[in-house]
Amino acid sequence: MDLGFVLRLGVLLVRPGALIAAAPPFGGMYTPVAVKVGLVVILAVVLAPVVPLSDGLAGAGLVLVIAREVLIGFALALAIRLLLAGAELAGQLAGFQLGFAYAATVDPQTGARNNVVASIYANLALISFVGINAHHILLRTLSQSYSTLPVGIGHVGGDMAAVVMRMLGAVFVIGAQLAAPVVIVLLIVELAMGLLTRSVPSLNIMVIGYPLRLIAGLLALGAAIAAVPPLVKSTVPFLVDLARALAQAFK
Repeated sequence: MDLGFVLRLGVLLVRPGALIAAAPPFGGMYTPVAVKVGLVVILAVVLAPVVPLSDGLAGAGLVLVIAREVLIGFALALAIRLLLAGAELAGQLAGFQLGFAYAATVDPQTGARNNVVASIYANLALISFVGINAHHILLRTLSQSYSTLPVGIGHVGGDMAAVVMRMLGAVFVIGAQLAAPVVIVLLIVELAMGLLTRSVPSLNIMVIGYPLRLIAGLLALGAAIAAVPPLVKSTVPFLVDLARALAQAFK
């Protein structure tokens, strides 16, 4: 019995499988396993006619090929992971300033403990990602990756460290941009309350300070949330380019 076709199809399942497993729009922790497996099989069947595969995949070379396919799939999935990480960082910064740092809950997307503002930012970023059809861009990038990174044994490029540094920088930039309105408004409120305390020493700032800070912060948060979808739309192409550059490091 010729198992060559089965082996080639199995190799073809690896890269989409890593992408589906790591990208929240397709394979988050809340997604049933059957749905993930079905998506991977559908992608592999669709890609099979257009992806050239060698017949000599066996032995130790097969292990290296599979490892490379996993790394490429994970690298492409980092496009959405970077976006969500930046949104969660913004929520952590804004929530800390609002005083919500102690009200942490388990985020169903990541399994980590995030405050409510971080969960709001992350969920809104994910919804915006799907709403602008950015998941289509991710799937097209997966398909195009087989022409630039064909299935086989590769090597790690020397520019991977530089790409990783740019990715980490993108997370902090996204977080700072999303959290800036809330942080700036609360900084102004803190300065105003400090001046008020110096002007009216008899005023009990400890009693009225927290409600004022909370009201101003929630108003700023409500205004800042409206900026999340446009920021996601403008940032996704850059993040996809970063993910593609990281995948190219395994060429």
